Amino acid sequence: MVSIMLSHERMLSVLDLFDLERPEWSFDEMHAQLGFSRSTLYRYLKTLTDAGFLTTFPGRGYSLGPRVIELDYQIVATDPLIHVARPVMNELVLGYSGVSLLCRRYKQKVLCIHQETSTDQFRSTYERGRARPLLQGAASLAVLAHFSTYQLTKLYDEQSGEFALAGLGDTLPEVRETLKGIRQRGWVKTTGQVTKGVTGIAAPIFDGKKEIIGSLSLTLPETSMPAEREEAIAERVVFCSRIISKSLE
Repeated sequence: MVSIMLSHERMLSVLDLFDLERPEWSFDEMHAQLGFSRSTLYRYLKTLTDAGFLTTFPGRGYSLGPRVIELDYQIVATDPLIHVARPVMNELVLGYSGVSLLCRRYKQKVLCIHQETSTDQFRSTYERGRARPLLQGAASLAVLAHFSTYQLTKLYDEQSGEFALAGLGDTLPEVRETLKGIRQRGWVKTTGQVTKGVTGIAAPIFDGKKEIIGSLSLTLPETSMPAEREEAIAERVVFCSRIISKSLE
């Protein structure tokens, strides 16, 4: 059983090669990158291609296939988080000229899974399917603030320099104190970290076990605002995020 699971994990690692920087790979490039035997890689590629997860074009190598698009359509139509959040997000953006983002924690990243907009003044670069690092942007920090002690310590050990560059603290105790402040406040605001010239205000979303799963944010085409307006918007975002969390119980 262990060998079968390892084999499946190795096959799935082929899909991890494909991203915006490298959307196409030749067989020889994958062979050099992954280190699998040629026969094993041929077998994995045939399985993934037959299932529609990969496709090939003459002279272009391999790229992600139509099955990925089919699954994405199904997720948009049936994902429980999107289902409960969509009407709440619609109500949220009606009161402001901005973009509401629904983001989900995914590995060591935060992934945008849905977006609602009420403005054509700007376009958020944080589009559906785009992942962002955990240390940048309100949508990410709202999630990071609720990491367990173990999760945060592990991440800090791997990326201590990035924490300092993000202004979260030069030591682990400083980082913990910064994130504690975000938790106690219930929301976080950043300006220009993801999209230049805009401000994002985000609050966490929890599942039925009170585990952090993502965040709800509102992005506005402003770089400064009166404290009263900021507090009022944040209160609204927190209220909406709690409705979504409650619906997931």
